[in-house]
Amino acid sequence: MDRLASLRREASGLWAGGTGKLLIVIALGWGLLNGTRMIYPVLLPQLSADFDLTLTTAGFLVTLIWLGYAIGQVPGGVLADRRGERAVMTASVVLATISLLLVVLAPSALALFAATALFGLGLSLYPVARITALSELYPDRIGRALGITMAAGDTGQTLLPPLAGAIAAVAAWQAGLGFVIPALVAVAVALWLTLPPSTDRESGDGDFSLAGARSVLGQLRHPTLLFMAVILFLYIGILQTFSAFYPTYLIQEKGLSSAASSTLFGLFFAVGIVAKPAAGVAYDRVGIRRSLPIVLAGAIVGFSLLPVVESLVPLVVVTVLVSTMLGSGAITQSYLSDTIPEEIQGTGLGAVRSFASMMGAMGPVLFGAVAERGFFDEGYVLLAVLVAVITLLTLRLPED
Repeated sequence: MDRLASLRREASGLWAGGTGKLLIVIALGWGLLNGTRMIYPVLLPQLSADFDLTLTTAGFLVTLIWLGYAIGQVPGGVLADRRGERAVMTASVVLATISLLLVVLAPSALALFAATALFGLGLSLYPVARITALSELYPDRIGRALGITMAAGDTGQTLLPPLAGAIAAVAAWQAGLGFVIPALVAVAVALWLTLPPSTDRESGDGDFSLAGARSVLGQLRHPTLLFMAVILFLYIGILQTFSAFYPTYLIQEKGLSSAASSTLFGLFFAVGIVAKPAAGVAYDRVGIRRSLPIVLAGAIVGFSLLPVVESLVPLVVVTVLVSTMLGSGAITQSYLSDTIPEEIQGTGLGAVRSFASMMGAMGPVLFGAVAERGFFDEGYVLLAVLVAVITLLTLRLPED
């Protein structure tokens, strides 16, 4: 009864004052964008066949998404601070929609790669604006609110990739990717109509100055923020690398069918639906040093076991173990939101996330080159070591 009453209080707090409706719309946009991004790994075998891609070039295709996602987060954060979250998030979804249409119509590998990079840029505008909007709506519940939107992202990543794989199997990869375009258009309209115009802020000074940039960089040179940038870089690199090649790995190395591999891939994100809100609550209650190592422990075990398991049931168990690391996003980004000074929150978050994402984006292409040389299994052991390094680094972070 106490737990049920506690859940009701939390739900009431998140819904109070009309903020719940805004949370739902923001979460829907994040879920759809994340789910669309993770369609790429499921369709990678078909894309490789149609455009004659090797494992290395296929990895580079995924890297382009993450590079675009990294590059745009600094301007996305600056625009969120100066122009407001509604305009930035709507522009993000519109740009992603246009670029997906170009991907579906791509006549050559060069056009495919260019449109994919543009898709990454479209994605990059959304995340920082989402975080700053939530920090304004829920100053005392940022971990919980961020956990819910991240769970929505994992819902999209759970449902859309298997659905895209099934559509591609009976039609073509273009249909497996193109079916999300109407939904993206609907979300863009919903964001513009639902988020209040008051969140669209006109900058008082208007221009970006060198002195202002130096001031921001000076505040971001705090040792805690630099330390968090390294942790975030390692985490993002691991997640991007794993998600880029897991369906391909299951098909080529474990002998699973395309349907089974896409289902396991969806299961990986399904666990995040529960893990991220739980991790957000844990962060709000006990802080980063006691919550993050617990969340990462399962991934260390899972990555270590992945090369030695073969049948479906053990692979399901390993997938669930690895997926617990998805909860770390709610913890690390809530910690960053709490740590960066409020007056540069959007710009600061964009800068830290952009640096971490840009460095981490190298993971898929490097992993693809390693896998192409016959070291697929060894690559996953290396990921286990990197997760262990993140866990040790976490213990050096201050709670406040």
